[in-house]
Amino acid sequence: MENNLEDYIKSIDISKSFLKRTSNGILLSDEEIDILKKYNINYEKCISTDELIFEIEEYLNEDGDASDLENLSSRLAEYKYYYETNK
Repeated sequence: MENNLEDYIKSIDISKSFLKRTSNGILLSDEEIDILKKYNINYEKCISTDELIFEIEEYLNEDGDASDLENLSSRLAEYKYYYETNK
C-alpha cells in the first residue's frame, strides 16, 4: 500500500495547477485550459475574466451539468473578486 501511494504522488504533475497569464491576460492553469477545451469554450477569444465567466455560464445554461466547469466558473469569479475588484 505504501508503495502505491508513493507511486501516485510521483505521478502527479503539479505544474499543471500553476496559474499562467494567457495572451489575453486571463490567469488560467493548464488543467483549467484542458477543462475549457473539453467543452469547446474558446478562452483565447475572451478579452476579460468577466467574458470568460459569461461564456462558461452560457454553456452551463444551455448544456446542463458539468461540475468541473461549474467549479472553474466559481474559481474565476472568486479570483475576479479578490484581485480585479477595487475595494
